[in-house]
Amino acid sequence: MNYLADEKKLLKYTYLLCFAIFADLFLIKNPFDKGALVMAVLLTVLIGYSHFIIRRYFPDGDKYILIISCILSVIGIGVLYRLNSSISVKQLIWFSVGIAGFILIVVILPDLETFCKLRYFYMVITIILMSLGALFGDKIYGARNWITVGGTKFQPSEFAKLFLVAYLASALRDYKNFKNLIEPAIVVMISLGFMVLQKDLGSALIFFGISITMLYIATSKLKYVLTCLGLFVIGSFISYKLFGHIRLRVMIWLNPFKYASNESLQVVQGLIAIASGGLFGSGLGLGYPGFVPVNESDFIFAAICEELGILTGMAIIILYFILFYRCIRAALKANNNFSRLLAVGYSSMLASQVLVILGGVMNIIPLTGITLPLVSYGGSSMIITFFSLGVLQKISEEGV
Repeated sequence: MNYLADEKKLLKYTYLLCFAIFADLFLIKNPFDKGALVMAVLLTVLIGYSHFIIRRYFPDGDKYILIISCILSVIGIGVLYRLNSSISVKQLIWFSVGIAGFILIVVILPDLETFCKLRYFYMVITIILMSLGALFGDKIYGARNWITVGGTKFQPSEFAKLFLVAYLASALRDYKNFKNLIEPAIVVMISLGFMVLQKDLGSALIFFGISITMLYIATSKLKYVLTCLGLFVIGSFISYKLFGHIRLRVMIWLNPFKYASNESLQVVQGLIAIASGGLFGSGLGLGYPGFVPVNESDFIFAAICEELGILTGMAIIILYFILFYRCIRAALKANNNFSRLLAVGYSSMLASQVLVILGGVMNIIPLTGITLPLVSYGGSSMIITFFSLGVLQKISEEGV
């Protein structure tokens, strides 16, 4: 098969999608919005250049990881430009930083197996990052998971995910018996404990999803997974009893329309937006996404479904599924246990985050305040996602 020809064809479709979105945004403004065309040009140049660099230095490996992530980013930046052009420009900057990090990881980093010996470094950094929100965090939407440094807000737990996966991969790569699991279990429980203190239910679910997936891949023991699930249920029940914020989220989840004018306004407006869009949507720029609170981050999926339709929403979910599949393929081709577990960890991190936020927006599970990777506005999320995808790309190159 001619993979290069297929990649170029998909790239052309990506460019076409980019110009279609921003041409629409250019035309709906009066006078015409020239900034939209500038955004389209900058995006296509960044995407084309990044693909060129990766293919030049590494002609093998799975380039679809980069292309699909860029497609999702184009959709996100386009919708953000429709919602708030200044936020979209910031997101373009974060996208540029993320792409730069992706390229540096793939091109400059040596063989990833050389990093497997840094186990305790990863552990210390993970615990420090996990604790920052509980110690110094600002309370936003009930959770203390943001800190401010030099006027810039970011979530330490986002960066902690990278190091937690690296630690677990290093700790579990030589699993032989139950004793090898004691230390990782303690680190994970400490991490989840900090998330409970911060009342960050979303991050707790993601960390648990990552940990339990890596545990099963490393040990192949279903009894360990079931034990962890039981402990998580007990911990969730205790958290529900201790924290009113969590009880409120569960109350909203069970009966959102009863509290539609106050506590569950965000959820109900999101559901109405998704329903009102129908299959094909009202058209980009023709809906009323402003009625949905926090539509640029937590609820951007609802804004997309309202104006671009449920079919577009389903297409985004399919793109995430394909991206997850390509990432897991990298794990299957990895040439050592450390790289294999890294690939599984970062793949499950992406999948968990998508499932948790989409489940919350559609009221399948209690709402949690996290971003939709690559699509929602968020510098920390964009950078961390591209860094993890860079590692996955590196693993796919090494496994050829």
